[in-house]
Amino acid sequence: MNKEIPKTAKVVVIGGGVVGCSVAYHLAKFGWKDTVLLERDQLTSGTTWHAAGLVSQLGPSAAITKIRKYTLDLYKKLEKEVDHSAGLRLNGALSIAQNKGRWQELQRQATTAQLYDVDVRVLDKDQIKKNYPIINTDEVIGGILMPGDGAADPSGVTHMLAKGARKYGAQIFEKSPVEEILTKDGKISGVKVNGQKIDCEYIVLASGMWSRQIGEKAGVSIPLYPAEHFYIITEPIENLSKTLPVIRDFDNRTYIKEDAGKILVGIFEGNSIPAWDKTNKVPEDFSFGEFQENFEHFEPYLESALKRFPILKTAGIRKFFSGPESFTPDTNTLLGEVPEVKNFFVCCGLNSIGIGSGGGVGKLTAEWLMTGHINEDIFSYDIKRFQKFHSELGFIKKRITESLGDLYGMHWPFKQHKTSRNIKTLPHHDNLKSFGACFGVSGGYERPMWFALDGEKAEYEYSYNYQSWYPSAEYETNNTIKNVGLFDLTPFSKFEIKSEKAHQELQKICTANIKNEPGKCTYTHMLNPDGGIETDLTVVCVKNNHFRIISSAATRERDKFHIKKYLSKDIELKDITDDLCVFGLFGPKSRDLIKTISKDNFENNDFRFGTAKYITIEGIKIWAQRLSYVGELGYELYVDFKDAKKIYEIIINKGKNFNLSNCGMHAMDIMRMESGFLHWGHDISPEENQYQAGLSFTISKKKDVDFIGKKAIEKIKQKKTKTRFAMFTLKESEPGKPLLLHDEPIYIDNKIIGRSTSGNYSFNFKKNLVFGYIKNDLSNDELQYKNLFIEVEKKKYPISVQLEALKRTDYKNL
Repeated sequence: MNKEIPKTAKVVVIGGGVVGCSVAYHLAKFGWKDTVLLERDQLTSGTTWHAAGLVSQLGPSAAITKIRKYTLDLYKKLEKEVDHSAGLRLNGALSIAQNKGRWQELQRQATTAQLYDVDVRVLDKDQIKKNYPIINTDEVIGGILMPGDGAADPSGVTHMLAKGARKYGAQIFEKSPVEEILTKDGKISGVKVNGQKIDCEYIVLASGMWSRQIGEKAGVSIPLYPAEHFYIITEPIENLSKTLPVIRDFDNRTYIKEDAGKILVGIFEGNSIPAWDKTNKVPEDFSFGEFQENFEHFEPYLESALKRFPILKTAGIRKFFSGPESFTPDTNTLLGEVPEVKNFFVCCGLNSIGIGSGGGVGKLTAEWLMTGHINEDIFSYDIKRFQKFHSELGFIKKRITESLGDLYGMHWPFKQHKTSRNIKTLPHHDNLKSFGACFGVSGGYERPMWFALDGEKAEYEYSYNYQSWYPSAEYETNNTIKNVGLFDLTPFSKFEIKSEKAHQELQKICTANIKNEPGKCTYTHMLNPDGGIETDLTVVCVKNNHFRIISSAATRERDKFHIKKYLSKDIELKDITDDLCVFGLFGPKSRDLIKTISKDNFENNDFRFGTAKYITIEGIKIWAQRLSYVGELGYELYVDFKDAKKIYEIIINKGKNFNLSNCGMHAMDIMRMESGFLHWGHDISPEENQYQAGLSFTISKKKDVDFIGKKAIEKIKQKKTKTRFAMFTLKESEPGKPLLLHDEPIYIDNKIIGRSTSGNYSFNFKKNLVFGYIKNDLSNDELQYKNLFIEVEKKKYPISVQLEALKRTDYKNL
């Protein structure tokens, strides 16, 4: 180990746990040998040392499964490469279910696993009892076994990665706490450590539970906070099988694993305890630390474990462990470049899966630094999915009491968090509530998901089958097609650019030909240099060289970051998301309705599709756009926040004469699929390109501009893509039979040819709809004559290829 800390480095990695060592290893291996890792105390001294060390291959998406599979493969390979044991014990992992919902969830996991070549075996109750007599199966329905999973030694893995990092040239320094992160002109310039300055171009913050407070000092929002985390280790148990798999009893929130002849029992309880609740700060000198025992908190879960694993009843407890583990608001990792400081990357917030994901997130982070982007659908891990308020103590401390338990809680479709709610509400929130709105969170806002009918409770009743909100969605979608629906679109991300160079700047980063003509709206994408779809948005010309950019609610920080990344320094991008409320009036009677509340001209010849203008409603100036994400005649109304409640009430009052209905986001999502519209984050991402997705019409053939990604997309055009977007419907369709979501395998006969990306039931057309990507070796015409299936919960359902969108309303020319 080098004794003298260098004065310069390409990149400084802060944190010497499994994640930091993985980042340093991959950076050095990929060629950035001028990498320095700084650990405030000793390697593993934060939370890595007390990890249970579980490794699992299957994740909730393709990208996360790749991360986990790569991690396990890396550990196997690196053990031999650097001659250091990772302590791998791959005895498999068994997840068991004792209620119908959990059994459905596990079967869906087993079905999805087939897409990624993960060996998963479905076991019934009798098979579980026969193979694993340690389990009391009285209440068990079944389980899934992953033979390739298991556990590793956290210390062994970390020191193995560190050894590999040094082998490729990285330098690692212990007892080197970073005192300050240095910036210049909004960009990383260095760090101070032990009173010395290291000049560097990049940093990677991989400091686990310290990351939030380190980021806060640098003006960076990092939403995580530690909770108290518990497990016990028994006394040695005679004749305990050394090949016992890790057993996860999700419904009782416990897991067990064999540990050198003993059993470790861990929990992920539903109501966790925030650590350091009085000081709200992780002590700088907390190393290899533990908390006082809290047996009262642990006892109910231990009782469940004793019932499920009777062998524990005669085993003494050798060790009761309570220590800190950090969690994020949605129990997903934090990766990528932060929006506040250029070249400041994070790799933290692993939510108790650091050992099982450490190798993969380290690789991903290294690639992200070196290329500036990632060609994978990794948005669920991108730190830019969050806003600044997510890291505020009032939000994050309450949320982690729930999010820790989310790991073993039911992962219901459409599930909403209960903690840290009503942070952002609409001016007309109470009005919406009075009409029976059931709220979900979108872009931080409380937004109506659906409206209860006939005095029903405006609450989700979660299920993997028929959804409790289906009657509401049926009414809302039917009424929008027949009359008019009012949708709240306020959480849309909204940005503005005003500059003499605004138009040419947008031409440089957009694939479509942006029109510098007041009132013109252009649907477009922005790409990365490899042609991956980074943003999906609409650009509107308000005045000459004054543009408004509108994108998805969820991608606010991410889209803003991408746009600013390519704008010239002298051009300001202003975020006006919170300045304007947006109402969507859609349906065949929308024009008749709006004509009763405004004296402006709304006839087709004067207000054509894809245009916008200012209108007046009772003396209030409003920006109106004739656009539609539901495939019907309609208008988007952009209203100042202070006027929104009044405008909402006017629309509701006048709308009574046109059978107006309030509509939620479920109705919108159903109708966008009926109309064949794709959604970024589900159907498109940086992993796809416009030709694959059938969106090449957004690539301008008119403009002679070398826009970002143009060269890549031209090369892609010359080659046949491996996969392509396709639409399907179930041959026998009933709502919730089955519930179609995403990542379900698509088959020709018994051969998997693709996966689903979106699913919904259309009440207007009585069809189950599926969007997805399939191998590009058969045309839609050829597919019509093939035996096609989609698999859900290990059962195959016949499907038909859908040659065009279900809904073909000529809304553009009405």
